Amino acid sequence: MLKINGNTLTIPQVVAVTRHGERVELTAQAIENIRRARGWVEEIVAAGEPVYGVNTGFGIFADRRISAQDSAKLSRNLILSHAVGTGEPLPEEVVRAAMLIRANTLAIGHSGTRLVIVETLLEMLNKGVTPIIPSQGSLGSSGDLAPLSHLALVFTTDAKDREEESGQALYKGRKMSGKAAMEAAGIPRVALQAKEGLAINNGATFSAAIAALAIHDAENLLHVSEISLAMSLEALVGVRAAFDPRLHAARHHPGQIAVAESIRRLTEGSTLIDTTDRVQDAYSLRCGPQIQGPAQETLEFVKKITEREINAATDNPLLFGPKTAISGGNFHGEAIGMAMDYLSIAFSEIGGVSERRVFRMTDANLNLDLPPMLVDTPQAAGLNSGMMMPQYTAASLVLENKALASPDSVHSLPTSAEQEDHNANAMTAARHARDVIRNTTHILAIELYTAARALDIRLRDHPERQMGVGTGAAHAKIRAEVPYQAGDALWGPEIERVRELVRRGEFGVRSVETS
Repeated sequence: MLKINGNTLTIPQVVAVTRHGERVELTAQAIENIRRARGWVEEIVAAGEPVYGVNTGFGIFADRRISAQDSAKLSRNLILSHAVGTGEPLPEEVVRAAMLIRANTLAIGHSGTRLVIVETLLEMLNKGVTPIIPSQGSLGSSGDLAPLSHLALVFTTDAKDREEESGQALYKGRKMSGKAAMEAAGIPRVALQAKEGLAINNGATFSAAIAALAIHDAENLLHVSEISLAMSLEALVGVRAAFDPRLHAARHHPGQIAVAESIRRLTEGSTLIDTTDRVQDAYSLRCGPQIQGPAQETLEFVKKITEREINAATDNPLLFGPKTAISGGNFHGEAIGMAMDYLSIAFSEIGGVSERRVFRMTDANLNLDLPPMLVDTPQAAGLNSGMMMPQYTAASLVLENKALASPDSVHSLPTSAEQEDHNANAMTAARHARDVIRNTTHILAIELYTAARALDIRLRDHPERQMGVGTGAAHAKIRAEVPYQAGDALWGPEIERVRELVRRGEFGVRSVETS
């Protein structure tokens, strides 16, 4: 059972809840903090002094006073009017991550919701009610207003309790109205009160949810990219000198040093490396640490940003004591938007250099006496196409990643009659980063598959040689899943099976901490 308090949520815990169904509850301190902040809201309502979002309109209408008797209607109207997202639904795991992060945000005790709001979110998580949320329509400033409003539709209501205003949700594998899903799970829906609508939908929570899951998957890919580099290095009978620790220590970059160390460890005992008279390899092999090391350091930085964000109070205003409500901009998603742009760039490069190694292994002019396109024998070329098309697929995904990695956070359009004149575009950045990670997973699977085939052919022709301890173990894992086939075959499903090994973390994960 995970206990959340608003301050200590980690990315592995987000993954445990969203992908593995770990249950969640509040700590006693979190309950106390929520109740205290709610008391402050009630004092503000009773006093009647204007406080943004409590008894005023929103955005451009911040100067419009709202009576105390209309405060609940104000919250309900906010949710109804802002649930205008579009596009394909977000994956269930992203929605569950957002629910957990939003509950954690409210548990800090600066937002002023009642305890029942947070407990309802957690009960939905624990019982498996997952709102269906459109993936497009958020600028990530004033947070993810549309996605969070679609989330709120499912578990909130009003006196009319219209089913058509309850959104949609998944429950036990079935799609139904939000009202029906909550009834089936035995969870009462909640009528919002003062400030609660704004507390629920104000913050870059879906952006942070996508970021947290993308970072978890990216950590896995870092280690896989080292394995694929090491396997390609051996398949192309590369030169060990480029990974000498003295060389990397002279440049001081910890990510570069760590990648070089990983390659040395993976290739320990290899008698394929250093078997030619070449003094150096092409950049995609020789500069692997210099290319993949920065991605590790970028990921470490992005992870720190995201773990701060999933433990942040992000609505507006925030409450800090009796009659102390401070208006600001913690909802602005710039931090997550920039971080996801960095992640996209880093892993676009991981995929790009991986594809270059696939290309070298398939080109008979570059692969050092391996058959063209890695057909079984040179005589089979023509009748068989070998690894020609997997390289096409890798190249296509690399080109797509280049477009996806174009920074989103530098693009802004004003909204709300120029009141919100600089927006973060954070959720688009996060969605694109997730796509880059997915594409890079497939590119690395293609490299692993191609390198395994190249090693089979190389060792068949030179049976006296052997792979390193790490590369040999990775090769054995691949071959246990997909045996070598001499002639052309339906490669696609086999590559998908290797991709699934990667996705499940079957090759292990090395920590990204470099400092």
